[in-house]
Amino acid sequence: MFTGIVQAIGKIVAAGQGPAATRLVVDPGALPTGDVVIGDSIAVNGCCLTVAAMAPSEGPRRLEFDVSAETLACTVGLDGPGEVNLEKALRLADRLGGHLMTGHVDGVGTVAAFAAVDGPAGADGSWRLAIDAPAPLARFIAAKGSIAVQGVSLTVNGVEGPRFHVNLIPHTLEATTLRALAPGARVNLEIDLVARYVARLHEQG
Repeated sequence: MFTGIVQAIGKIVAAGQGPAATRLVVDPGALPTGDVVIGDSIAVNGCCLTVAAMAPSEGPRRLEFDVSAETLACTVGLDGPGEVNLEKALRLADRLGGHLMTGHVDGVGTVAAFAAVDGPAGADGSWRLAIDAPAPLARFIAAKGSIAVQGVSLTVNGVEGPRFHVNLIPHTLEATTLRALAPGARVNLEIDLVARYVARLHEQG
């Protein structure tokens, strides 16, 4: 499980054929890796991946992950070099600063608009991000509910059909890769767990 509170921005430095799948080599940046061991789960752009290998302690820090073809088909940003949001798996003693997330990407959305907020509300440097969600996911997204975008826990400010928008404060822009988004960019989405189960119970009547 994860919380959607990004701990560091890392970078995929290589993506190629591994022993059984695509092998990603990630520079973890400022992510503390002293307690990371092979087999641990780390969210990479919101996708839960398993550490398959680690670079020797005397060399540059690198984490390696195997990514299946199915995962690549359901996500974006895991098939080539680029910056990624990183979060280690939640421990029972950790604070839950965001919301509970599984690291299982539900779908890929498309950025419709991304711009600084006008007027007094934008005096603090906040930005408004609007995203078009896949139609099957739209019914799970509600105003004031939670959603993960590229592994970042965000509060939904409003919903119009399949389009929803969120507000990004300066800290979020600085601490995540969301600052680099632009209209047309594709992003990993994970819907709120509560919304998923409420909808399922409603369907069963």
